[in-house]
Amino acid sequence: MTKIVWLLKKSDPLTTEEFQDWWLHSHAPHARTAPGRKRYVINFARPGDDLAGRPTTPCDWDGVAEQWFENDDALTAAYSRPVSSDIRADTMAHVSRLERLIVREIDIEPIPSS
Repeated sequence: MTKIVWLLKKSDPLTTEEFQDWWLHSHAPHARTAPGRKRYVINFARPGDDLAGRPTTPCDWDGVAEQWFENDDALTAAYSRPVSSDIRADTMAHVSRLERLIVREIDIEPIPSS
């Protein structure tokens, strides 16, 4: 399995609500059509992190997406489609910053409580 983690920072003219609406209702339907995609998850940053363990500096990202593909070839096929350049252009019109990590996911099972 091949997994991508995307980190997105909204463009300055957009409100948080506009950015989230674009991502959920405009971008996500296109992302879901990628051939070989096994799973797609969007994570929006919660406002006002005042929970224990928070970093001393504010978070730079407004959201994180996770995409799983069957393998590297499936990912390459999905991102090599002609429509991918249009999707990428639309994304760049809505974000001020975008980062991608190809990751190796390690599922750590919870330890049963005694």
